[in-house]
Amino acid sequence: MRPFKHPAASELSLERVLYALSDSIRLDIVRHLARVEAATCGELDGGRPKSTVSHHFKVLREAGLVFTRNSGTIHLNSLRRTDIESRFPGLLDAILTQKTDS
Repeated sequence: MRPFKHPAASELSLERVLYALSDSIRLDIVRHLARVEAATCGELDGGRPKSTVSHHFKVLREAGLVFTRNSGTIHLNSLRRTDIESRFPGLLDAILTQKTDS
């Protein structure tokens, strides 16, 4: 498997981060990753088609919110909490502590 590209912490943009978090599926993925050290794509797919989940992970990676690494035949995803916090102090905690509409 080819390695994934991830932006450096200094390249993270607030607009991309907020865009990535504006989708409820991606926000749910980030909320789940905030509670665990890492999770596979299968743990986070919510029964959605692989192509849809792949798109959401691509958006999250390109925004710098998620780090994806290959582990054998699976992808392990983790939240880039330290990078987000260093670039946008308090943003992630503010977003993650908001109550959901459901």
